Amino acid sequence: MRIEHLAIWAKDIEAMRTFYMKYFGATSNDRYVNPTKQFQSYFLSFGTGCLLELMQKPSIPDSLNNGEATGITHFAMSVGSESAVNELTEKLRSDGFSIVGEPRWTGDGYYESVVLDTEGNRVEIVA
Repeated sequence: MRIEHLAIWAKDIEAMRTFYMKYFGATSNDRYVNPTKQFQSYFLSFGTGCLLELMQKPSIPDSLNNGEATGITHFAMSVGSESAVNELTEKLRSDGFSIVGEPRWTGDGYYESVVLDTEGNRVEIVA
């Protein structure tokens, strides 16, 4: 078994799509639109493994998650090396994104940093 995809409700799926394509090399399908349900989505692929679905619907309320709550709290994107973690972290910082976890070795053996995407979701950048 494997995880097929994860989904994120977003207010601006175009900005989210651009973020993951620009910084993590995602490719995207064409936007799916269901006008009856006022729903639209994209599936993003990162080459292999789990897909990321970005979804938007006007009736979805804003998240009450302040970053530390029960439920899914983050997902991790592997960039392949310690230097790649450092480089991408600095690129994201210089482009104005919030780095909420500076690059470091964790007690469980990961070299990582943590960035907030365009809608405040925590993304770990791991070697």
